[in-house]
This record gives sequence, C-alpha cells and structure tokens, in this order.
Amino acid sequence: MNFSTDKQTLEDLNILGKPGGDSVYALYNNTHTRGGADILEQLFLYPLGDVESINKRSQSIQYFSSLNLAFPISTVALDSAELYLSMTDQRTMLSQSGDTLARKFSQLIAVDGDQKLIINGIIAVIGILQSLQEFTLKIKATAEVSAYQSNLAEIETLLAEEYFKSLLEDRQPERLPYSKLVDLDKLLRFGHRERIKQMLSFIYQLDVLISVAATAAKKQYLFPKALPKEEQVLKLKQVRHPLVKNVKGNSLEISPSHNVVFLTGANMAGKSTFMKSLGIALYLAHMGFPVAAEEMEFSVRDGIYTTINLADDLNSGNSHFYAEVLRVKKIAKELGAGKSLFIIFDELFRGTNVKDAYEGTIAITEAFAQKHNCMFVVSTHIIEAGEVLKARCPNIQFVYLPTRMNGNTPVYTYQLELGITADRHGMVIINNERILEIIRSRKNIIPQS
Repeated sequence: MNFSTDKQTLEDLNILGKPGGDSVYALYNNTHTRGGADILEQLFLYPLGDVESINKRSQSIQYFSSLNLAFPISTVALDSAELYLSMTDQRTMLSQSGDTLARKFSQLIAVDGDQKLIINGIIAVIGILQSLQEFTLKIKATAEVSAYQSNLAEIETLLAEEYFKSLLEDRQPERLPYSKLVDLDKLLRFGHRERIKQMLSFIYQLDVLISVAATAAKKQYLFPKALPKEEQVLKLKQVRHPLVKNVKGNSLEISPSHNVVFLTGANMAGKSTFMKSLGIALYLAHMGFPVAAEEMEFSVRDGIYTTINLADDLNSGNSHFYAEVLRVKKIAKELGAGKSLFIIFDELFRGTNVKDAYEGTIAITEAFAQKHNCMFVVSTHIIEAGEVLKARCPNIQFVYLPTRMNGNTPVYTYQLELGITADRHGMVIINNERILEIIRSRKNIIPQS
C-alpha cells in the first residue's frame, strides 16, 4: 500500500512551503544540481510505505554522512550535458563537412552557435563520465559493504559498457580531432542518449544523498529505524521542531495499549509546535531521512493526516465549524478503508460553542480509540472531555504542557507531563496586556451628543 497524505497535512507541517521561504524541504535542500533538487522534491511528495525501502534509503544516507564527501561532478558540465542531450533534431548532428567550421572554433573564431553547444556538450559528457568513474573507485571499498552497494553496481555496469571505454581513457577530450567529435556526437546524442540520461539520473540521486547527509551531519540529526506496521509502536526521545530556534525536545511513546494521545495545555504552552514536531519527524522518517531527535523507532504507517491550521472555506460559504466537520469526515473515510494511519487533530471543533465542542470531542476521540491499528494525537482546551474519556477508554494516554505562574506572569516549560491540566490563563494574558484599560481609557470614549 502506498503512503498517503494530503495538501492540508503538507501545509500544516510546512513540508514544501513557499518558494524562497523556510520549509522542511529547504532545510534538507543542499543540492548542487537542478536534477538533484527535482528528485528531492519528489521524495518529499511521495514518502515510502514499506520497511525495507525506508531502512535501505536511511542506511544509504548514513553511509554518505559517515564519509563527509563533497559532490564530485562539475555542475557546469552537467548543465552543458543536459543542454546538449536536449538537442534531438538530427539536422544538428555534426558532419565531416563541417571541418572548416570546427577549425575556426578551435582558433576562437566565431562559428555556428549550435556547433559550439554540441562540441562543449560532448566534452562535458566525457568529463562527467570520467569524474564519476574516479568517484566510484574512491568509494568502492566501503560502498560494497554498504546499503549503496546496489547503486554502485549499476553505475559500474554502465561505465563498463563497450562504447564508454574509450571515453574513460581519453584524458584530454578538448583536444579531440573534429573527425572524432563527429563520431562521438552520433554515438552519445543519438546512439546512447538514454544510457547517458540514466547515468545522469544516478548522479542526481547521488547529489540528493550527499545533500541530506550534509544536513544530518551539520544538525546532528538521528536516523530513525523503521519497524513493521503490525508492531504498532512509536518511540521518540527528545523530538523537536526542526525549524524553530532554541526549541525544547520532548519524548513520547505510543503502543497498542496506548495508541491515542490526549493533549491539553493553556494557550501558548506549545501544543501546536509539539504536534508539528511529531508530524514532521514521522513524515521524514517515512522518507528514510534523518530527523531532529535523539532516538526514534516507528512502525510504518499507510499515511499521515493532520488538522492544525484549518482555514475557513469562504469560497464555498462554509463556516470554520463546517470545515472541521468535513475534515473529520475525510479522515473517517480514510480510517474506514482499513489503513494504519497517524492522525493529528489540534483542538477538535474549536469553531463551535463549548457544549457542542465538548460532546464532539468526546464522541470523535472515543471513536478514534476503537481503531487499534492507528495512532492519534488529539489536543483540546476542554479538559472536562478528558475526564470522561479517562473513564471510558483505557487505551488513551493523557499528557499536558504545563504553565507555571511567576506572580501574574505565565511561564511555559514546553516539557510534557502526564495527566490533564486545568491551566487557563487567557484572562491573565488579557489583563497583562492592559486591553480592558485601553478600551476604557478616556481617549477611546466618544462623548454622547
């Protein structure tokens, strides 16, 4: 079964973000090539759904993280090669009759623009193949006993093909005679174009592995271990939000006997940040990527769905409450399909009155608790619902983020504790900001006529 998620989840967790802005993707994107950046984006859009693939990718990244290698291929050469291979019109093929033009080219006299691109492209392809061969020889001894072994074997197989041998031996491709360039153009651009494209794909994949490995090393991130979904466990130690500076970590365990987490805490206590930390860590773990945590083991899920920053659907005329109802309905359909999911709901039914929110929170959370193959994190300010659920559902674990009062000033620890909190400091914050005094001040009162 493929891993599933949706746009709401990607936006909640800021997975891709907006171009040029902070996002989880941008954090890991140290790629040197456009091809590498494109592959990385696809990895973010399509996490993996099986234990073997996840752990293999993770181990490959760990391998490059241990080597601390620079990207070995010239990006200028890669751009030149891509442009060259994109010129598929056979009328642009070099011919022996163009020898005089080629001679002018070698003498730095103006020649046909396409011919310059073609000759530069041939030289670039040769240089790329040679650099790749040097790189494979450099890592061969260690790569053959790593998770990257199968990738290395495929690259070596391509490089060993007969039509590449002479290219790997010629160390001065820029001095090749024009007649040789004519033969190579036919060979590379039209005879074996797809094989060269395949080689470039391996290089872009290598760019991604080195890029993510660099992030892991720089940030000292942990590589999670994927477990079979049947184990139904999630173990996190000191997980933190990767995009929040000076954020504190928290630890959490979810098991078959406690697969629902009921989270309470006052406003600004850190509930949303904590839930985003969980969602991001589990999302990245399904990509085989390192995460901002000290330890992590997880049973593979069929998908992740979050509801943290749900907006009103004004175009459809739907209220915030109805948008929440539709969101719960969508999740219910996913659960009804028998999937093993990880679900996050931040403040169920905040868009309606307290009585309906109380009853809805109890009803939906109790229904979630019956889905023992899934994991849920539900936050709320309605602590009375927690007391009811505690009596009804033994598989719910109750945690909260506390607030300590220093006089009239709330102090947030951002550290999970067991239980349900009664912290409510909304009016304290309102009074501290002197909002009522501002409203009542004479300057804001218009005399009646």
